[in-house]
Amino acid sequence: MNKIIKKPELLAPGGNMEKMKIAFQYGADAVYAAGTRFGLRAYAGNFTETELQEAIEYAHNLGKKVYVTVNIFTRDHDYEHLPEYILHLKKIQADAVIVSDPGLVYMIRKHVPDMEIHLSTQANTTNSYAAQFWAESGVKRIILARELTGSETREMIVRVKDMDIEMFVHGAMCMSYSGRCLLSNYLANRDSNRGMCTQPCRWKYHLTEEQRPGEYMPVFEDQHGTYIFNSKDLCLIRQIPEIIQMGVTSLKIEGRMKSAHYVGTVTSAYRQAIDAYCKDPDNYEFDPMWMEMLERISHRPYYTGFFYGMDPKGGQIHSSSTYVKEYDFIGLVMGYDSDKKTLKIEQRNKFSKGDEIEFHQPDGTLIHHEVKVMYNENMERVESAPHPQMTVYMPMDKPVQKGSMIRKIPV
Repeated sequence: MNKIIKKPELLAPGGNMEKMKIAFQYGADAVYAAGTRFGLRAYAGNFTETELQEAIEYAHNLGKKVYVTVNIFTRDHDYEHLPEYILHLKKIQADAVIVSDPGLVYMIRKHVPDMEIHLSTQANTTNSYAAQFWAESGVKRIILARELTGSETREMIVRVKDMDIEMFVHGAMCMSYSGRCLLSNYLANRDSNRGMCTQPCRWKYHLTEEQRPGEYMPVFEDQHGTYIFNSKDLCLIRQIPEIIQMGVTSLKIEGRMKSAHYVGTVTSAYRQAIDAYCKDPDNYEFDPMWMEMLERISHRPYYTGFFYGMDPKGGQIHSSSTYVKEYDFIGLVMGYDSDKKTLKIEQRNKFSKGDEIEFHQPDGTLIHHEVKVMYNENMERVESAPHPQMTVYMPMDKPVQKGSMIRKIPV
């Protein structure tokens, strides 16, 4: 029988209240989120201090956890307000703070010594000596640099005792080393290391020679330019058994700026894979449906990142900066009236009578359906739902779970 240290935590992005609730509905054990200050995703929606308190209370009522990102690279002027902010996070019972700056680790140990600290991937931890240093500095968990291979991760877990290890298993990869990038700051005056990355690695570029301004060199793959910085998306769902056997504490999904549809779908797929393996490792078989689920969301082509070592030609996309997107996310199920056998739906993207749709339920099951009849909020029969967040009612013989995501199946 394969040795299992323990079932790992599944950690999902909580970009805002809706995404956090969907993450929990679809199986996350914990989420990572940010307040409106001191985080690395300034445009993720984030939580006000009141909302953050509500989010933590909501999570704790479910027996779940919330880790708050405070992972900017700090300047001296930041420390004018950081101590009071950390004290506030402790007061509202945040389960941990995620930091990257040694000065912030020092400040937390000084002002709030019993606050649990997780070290961000931005700190670029790639060896056991660095991990031991952070452990002795009061860090409880290290989020490993994404540049580590699987064998290096396994070796670090063996060498570093009494230290929680978290690793990314899914989501966007950065063209810079563990996110330490200056492109955005240089090109758009928005510092990626202080939460304002504009993702210029996804922009289109041409090459010019110094003495020939305005003369573009023919290095591009198509008429729009080249995409020399574009990375594929990380996907390690097939490697779940190997990762669990390593003894990794937490499996992390990237994507606080992604949609609720992305959060729910990815969380659901990994939840099912983790549970299936831990339930019966000897008879575990990978379910192709999990991969099909991950293909239904907007994404770049998948690959295994650095897990098996870096293939110098395998991680970049040089032909396009577009996403793979086949299924449209069209709404969320708000409730089911069993007496009237009617679904209440909050629309997100247009759908119409005659569309083939599927419901992805929080328990991971799928229901296929053809839209034959639909009504607006005044119970007037309509042919389509064109307006964002429009309330739609739809007859349905069988109940559908509240919170189910609805997709339009491509023709």
